Amino acid sequence: MQEQPKLKDLLEFPCKFTYKVMGYAKPELTDLVLEVIQRHAPGDYTPSVKPSGKGTYNAVSVSITATSIEQVETLYKELGDIEIVRMVL
Repeated sequence: MQEQPKLKDLLEFPCKFTYKVMGYAKPELTDLVLEVIQRHAPGDYTPSVKPSGKGTYNAVSVSITATSIEQVETLYKELGDIEIVRMVL
């Protein structure tokens, strides 16, 4: 049985990497997401925000230039730790 390739084996750094953060549709969601991203990948970002069908959740998408798998994994964890975030893709 062949092992599935790991994320770190599929990415070549630096590379463009997009996070899609699903969270409650609160006004501070985008700011909280950007705050975490700025801590690990400082830059000038223009996130796109899409509300869910019922408007309960927002999806905030932000693309960064990732420099290492550690950075990618740290951001997944810290974005997921935001209290009003439900999922990070």
